[in-house]
Amino acid sequence: MGIYRPKTKSLLSLWKIKLPDTMTKNRRKSKGQTAQDVSSTAGKGPQLSTRDTSIKSPIGLCQAVLRKQLTEGLTTQCGAHVRMGADQEHRQMLDLLRRTATSGESNSVLVIGPRGSGKTRLIRTAIADLLSEDQIRDSLLQVHLNGLLQTDDRIALTEITRQLKLENTIGDKVFGSFSETLQFLLEALKSGDQSSKPIIFVLDEFDLFAHHKNQTLLYNLFDVAQSAQAPICVVGITCRLDMIELLEKRVKSRFSHRQIHLFNSQTFQDFIVIFKNLLQLDAKFPDQTFSGSWNHHIEQLTTDPTVLDVLRQQFEFTKDVRALQQLLMYPVCQLSEMSPTLSVSSFVESRKMLTMDSKSAMLHGVSILELCLIIAMKHLTEIYEGEPFNFEMVYSEYSKFAQRKSSMQVFEKAVVLKAFEHLLHLELVKTVDGAGSRVQKEYRLMQMLIHGSQITEALQKYPQCPTDVRQWAASSLTS
Repeated sequence: MGIYRPKTKSLLSLWKIKLPDTMTKNRRKSKGQTAQDVSSTAGKGPQLSTRDTSIKSPIGLCQAVLRKQLTEGLTTQCGAHVRMGADQEHRQMLDLLRRTATSGESNSVLVIGPRGSGKTRLIRTAIADLLSEDQIRDSLLQVHLNGLLQTDDRIALTEITRQLKLENTIGDKVFGSFSETLQFLLEALKSGDQSSKPIIFVLDEFDLFAHHKNQTLLYNLFDVAQSAQAPICVVGITCRLDMIELLEKRVKSRFSHRQIHLFNSQTFQDFIVIFKNLLQLDAKFPDQTFSGSWNHHIEQLTTDPTVLDVLRQQFEFTKDVRALQQLLMYPVCQLSEMSPTLSVSSFVESRKMLTMDSKSAMLHGVSILELCLIIAMKHLTEIYEGEPFNFEMVYSEYSKFAQRKSSMQVFEKAVVLKAFEHLLHLELVKTVDGAGSRVQKEYRLMQMLIHGSQITEALQKYPQCPTDVRQWAASSLTS
């Protein structure tokens, strides 16, 4: 969602100054071009037009729209789905933001709930509804901060300055404290009648801001909101139920203690509605005939037993809409003129890719020697019932197998040790805690970090795996 920023004369003047310089450089470059360069440039024209034509085709436009819906998420275009199960919370948030935007009332609120419960979506839809009003759209400003990105108050202040487009206003001024700088920024936003523009501060991962030194950012934002120095609304998003307890006493005293709780209360039918809204085209799509047939195609997908089975597995694993968006991205990317519909197999393949075990996938890239060492460790773990082992024990198991099978190449001990160290580096094996560093590496106690079922699954998909190795992995403990 875009951020509405005040128009400053200095920014426009900068553009007026920079534009002629850019044009001059381009003219100089064009004068230095040879006839061959000009002809080659001219030859690229039709390629661009061809690309534009492909994008403007119905299936290309459909893919572009769906990609945008899956990456940016759904705000107002999905109607009731966006506020599904959170009507009361949405009205409460919208009323809070409207009072700040219209009456100049300062507020602070915490939105608390587990991941995927719709906290960010709730705030986005409330702001989108607010910006649909003409008298608010031109004056309301937004600042979005994230505790994972703004790791200290200095970075947060720089980001606030950037999003409010006040870099030129601050210039080289030196301020004594954080509060002075913030107060100067708020003063710079005052209009001609000396009334400040309303600002919405959205702080995602709010609990991480509580770990900043002295909680200076939170203190100053809540202090401005409480003292009514400027019309601001501070909205915190967090997963922690004990967030209030993390605040210092002086910060807690300035917070309004207003909280909105969200929960994952979606049913499977709600999940299917979200699935349809993510993939269907709205009334704004240029080709209404194509849009109608496409939406009918999506309706048919929701009755397909294979697709429903995939959605059921996803729903039972996580109700997070963002995870569903990731699941749908692969089928959408497979759309083309040759395959203009979403295939059922692409949903199954996407689910497999998302649920692929990382350790099993890593085993597909190891060498045959390393695979033999893993199988040897698997046998040792089964024989000694999970007890730790060392390299000498693994090498002994590998040597017995290699000597028994004449088709297998027998490597020297130094080469095998190098392969064993590579497995340690890949974190497929780890040293047991308490094993002293003075112990020779051949005798250090080790433990496997992969399960036997993962090894069996990896062997089934391993390219050109020798039959002897497969049989050894499936053999009994006494062989």
